[in-house]
Amino acid sequence: MEQEKILIQKNDETQTEILRTALSLFVRKGYLNTSLSDIAQAANLSQTQEIYLYFSSKQELATEVYNTVLDSLSVSIDEIRRRNKKAAEQLHSLVDLLFKLTEEAPEALRFLFEINVHEFLPADAKPYLQTPVVNKMLKMIQLGINNGEIRSLAPMLIYSYFFGIINMTLQMILNGTLEKRRELYQSQAWLAAWNAIVKK
Repeated sequence: MEQEKILIQKNDETQTEILRTALSLFVRKGYLNTSLSDIAQAANLSQTQEIYLYFSSKQELATEVYNTVLDSLSVSIDEIRRRNKKAAEQLHSLVDLLFKLTEEAPEALRFLFEINVHEFLPADAKPYLQTPVVNKMLKMIQLGINNGEIRSLAPMLIYSYFFGIINMTLQMILNGTLEKRRELYQSQAWLAAWNAIVKK
């Protein structure tokens, strides 16, 4: 099934509501400034103890939010890679998805961009640049290098050039620095990012 947006969806409705509420509050108030009682109240739970039926701590809850958002994005990237054979097509589809998410799932993107994950991730957790999401993006880039579409540089360097432009544009849309609709910036950001890595 094609996934066009990142949504937190679990089997249990209460667990799903706790995750969605936690995501929203972490983005609005920050991880450290959000308590489990805040989450319970916003999720319309009768008492904070209900959260402990699903999560042993606020840290575990925040880690689950992070992993769920990444897992959802990872599934979307898999679908993009299946549908498109060329690196340019894959990257273009991924950029389309990310810009679409600024309207359809802005809190999920803001969580990835703005939350200091070191406040809650376990010490042995992989850093973002070593997650499956980034590894799949690097495979897109490596495909482009192998096929002669993309400059022959270290894939992580190419990643920083390309997604540096894309991610900064997304952040400016999300925080209101760029005030108009995303469609006005999407094609410009794509051209700037692609021109930074395309083999000429």
